[in-house]
Amino acid sequence: MKRLSNMARYPSLRRDLPRVCFLSYRHIRELAAPVVAEYADRAEIEVVDGTFDRTLGIARDRAERGAADVFVSAGSNAHVLRGGLQAPVATIQLTGFDILQALLKARELADRVGIVMYGATIPELDAVKALLNIQIAQYAYQTPADARQHFETLRRDGFRVIVGSSLVVELAEQAGLTGFLAYSQASIRQGFNDALELARVARLEAGRYERLNSVLHTLQDAVLAVDGENRVIAANPRMQQLMGVASDALMGQDLARLQPELSLLATLEHGADERGRVQRFQGRDWIVNRSPIHERGMVAGAALTLYDARQIQEADVSLRMQHRRLQRSAKHSFEQLIGASPSFRQTLAAAKRYAHTDSTVLIRGESGVGKELFAQAMHNAGARATRPFIAVNCAAFPETLLESELFGYEDGAFTGSRRGGKPGLFEAAHTGTLFLDEIGDMPMPLQSRLLRVLQEREVTRLGATAAIPVDVRIVAATHQPLEKLIDTQRFRRDLYYRINTLRLALAPLRERREDVVLLAGVLLKRQFERVGCVLDVAAVLGVYAPMLQAYGWPGNVRELENLCERIAVFMTQFSTIDTVDWAGLRHECPELIASNANDDGIDWPSHHASAVAALKRHDGNRQAAAHELGISRSTLWRWLSQADDHLPVGG
Repeated sequence: MKRLSNMARYPSLRRDLPRVCFLSYRHIRELAAPVVAEYADRAEIEVVDGTFDRTLGIARDRAERGAADVFVSAGSNAHVLRGGLQAPVATIQLTGFDILQALLKARELADRVGIVMYGATIPELDAVKALLNIQIAQYAYQTPADARQHFETLRRDGFRVIVGSSLVVELAEQAGLTGFLAYSQASIRQGFNDALELARVARLEAGRYERLNSVLHTLQDAVLAVDGENRVIAANPRMQQLMGVASDALMGQDLARLQPELSLLATLEHGADERGRVQRFQGRDWIVNRSPIHERGMVAGAALTLYDARQIQEADVSLRMQHRRLQRSAKHSFEQLIGASPSFRQTLAAAKRYAHTDSTVLIRGESGVGKELFAQAMHNAGARATRPFIAVNCAAFPETLLESELFGYEDGAFTGSRRGGKPGLFEAAHTGTLFLDEIGDMPMPLQSRLLRVLQEREVTRLGATAAIPVDVRIVAATHQPLEKLIDTQRFRRDLYYRINTLRLALAPLRERREDVVLLAGVLLKRQFERVGCVLDVAAVLGVYAPMLQAYGWPGNVRELENLCERIAVFMTQFSTIDTVDWAGLRHECPELIASNANDDGIDWPSHHASAVAALKRHDGNRQAAAHELGISRSTLWRWLSQADDHLPVGG
């Protein structure tokens, strides 16, 4: 155990530097030594040998004595500390890039590498191992015993090089194998940055108690605070008005006796926040928050806030209107992208490769082919997955509004600007991904500003002079022929070459006919479940599959999804396949009729036609045809015998 005393080296430093306790195994401590030295003038750092069984006891001792403001650790140690301490804990996060760097080192020594990490395995490594041309076996552990068991499994299987946590590297060295630590100094540095921020917040929280009374009086909501004995120590005028008691009469009173329904005893006992609870008080509905007040990691009191439910509802409507255009997280992954056509598989493979880079990607394709879905999937499969994903449609805003949305503005930058200014989407997407949809429709003046941001990696708000550095990955998309726009001087050539680093072309659905039925099956199943349709999806799809494949799909996947929803709603009126009025759907889906028209009218599917078509697809195998249609063989036979059930439509 080593204590780095900054006060001895820097006598002029104030003694209110944040106190950081860094607990870890030996290998991470050794790797972190240069980083600890970097932070010598920013914090008092105590470095402690934090083996699994000692970590919590050491940390509790420091917390009880007030000897540390924040704790830093990694892996299982961090998990133990977070579960057993009320003090703030910063976790040194393992990134995909860390793993990749370790694997690159390990590949120099062996073509078979074992990985043993705390928490969970990393599915993305299956893609990486093909790129690195190595065999990877990975395990995840929860306890040191798990780690030893997995290590022994790898050793018995002949793995001589192991990548993992500090604990695993120690096991490898003890066994005479080669171990590579998966963490990097960059991850450790980020852990210390998080710790300093947590320490700052913790100190602010401790100081909040001392300043509480003056702050409460500035709030419009009803707020009061109690000490550790549930005695009122502060109440703002709004709360005094609601309780009908003057400030002098409130101070020092036991809140549980004074107003039992507002009591904070449970908050003091458990030290947990209680937020968003709806409570009736004084004949009105309130949204109630109960929060503990901490001093140096200990619960020293609690605060109660009553928000007027009517004002909350009004604010909610306003916020949803303001933010409905923005998406700050990516919901879709590669596993949700469906297709089996060669063009789709080729595009999907390229997108998966692109996901593991920070290079700019330009996605091209018609409206409705799923450009944003691919952008979200690449974000979620990359190193920025836990960071923001923000999408903006460049064609949906007027030029002046789009400029302020992208780049932000300072206070007073223009008439009607928000007081205090507003960060733009580039700032909001910092460390994440910014998806610029319909970039071909971006006005020329904004293209120039965008080009500068992409080149300099910094953004200047409207009305500001100082530039703000941003770390953003750009994914752009368009359905426009950018080359033609360049020729007509409606799109900057230099911007085109800046965003056209990695290219992803999404084929229209009419060029992926083999994917239509596959997609329709998934979409129909989803819609059947949503509307409560009890029919068998395969049976319904078997009837309409030829017509779906014959249609041109000008609206691509988006149009297919809409049509599947129409089919699902139509099918809710039938309880069994035998009762379906197949011809009745012609009014719901006229586009399918038009695409299947011939000189004699439209041959709309009937029971007989469906059965015949299914038999043809299965070379006369009645069992297979009946299974596809979701009916029994006897029903199939009945359908085949009902030739007069074939109803022509429009003739």
